[in-house]
Amino acid sequence: MASLPRWQAIDTVLLDMDGTLLDLRFDNYFWLDLVPERYAAKHGLTLDEAREVLRPMFADRQGTLDWYCTDFWTRALSLDIAGMKREVCEHVRFLPGAEEFLRALREKDVRIALVTNAHRDSLKVKATQTGLLNYFDVVFSSHSFGMPKEHPAFWQQLEAALGFDPQRTLFVDDSHSVLRAAKNHGIAHIFAISKPDSGMDKREVTEFMSVEAVSHLLGELAE
Repeated sequence: MASLPRWQAIDTVLLDMDGTLLDLRFDNYFWLDLVPERYAAKHGLTLDEAREVLRPMFADRQGTLDWYCTDFWTRALSLDIAGMKREVCEHVRFLPGAEEFLRALREKDVRIALVTNAHRDSLKVKATQTGLLNYFDVVFSSHSFGMPKEHPAFWQQLEAALGFDPQRTLFVDDSHSVLRAAKNHGIAHIFAISKPDSGMDKREVTEFMSVEAVSHLLGELAE
């Protein structure tokens, strides 16, 4: 495995939000439990029946911008997705060590950008609940570019907008398809998060260098 980069080799840090900084446990609860419950109640279905209906709908949109779009799912499911997220926003939490990492990162001479697929409605709910955006110099949602982070053109547009040097950029995400797109764009320093959901076991990661939590980068990225 390649040696870990030194902070002197990094000018720009790009960080994902859900599953990297914020606990994916909230999103898994929301989409796998709450949405099926509300859908079942609305359509007179059992919970299992609702999940059977929703499963192919979700699978069909995975990896597309619609997958992350609250407006799309509000129309498709006739549920107030943004409103439901506000209802249960108290469950939105930082992953262990994430805030510590962000505070330490502010002390380093790097530019820090949040790069998320989250729709503006989701971003607003989570930012209000956690104060997450206070740690960032700039915030980018893939919805502003009209394509998700999985798409090669997203990275071309992000580089043009932010003006980063891929060889001096660190990117951290929990999605392997997103990390693959970033790697193909030429971003030199890439890490996967192996425990994006605090309630689930650590994932096995073989394709990328990985850490269980972003806080581990403070010890592993040498001065």
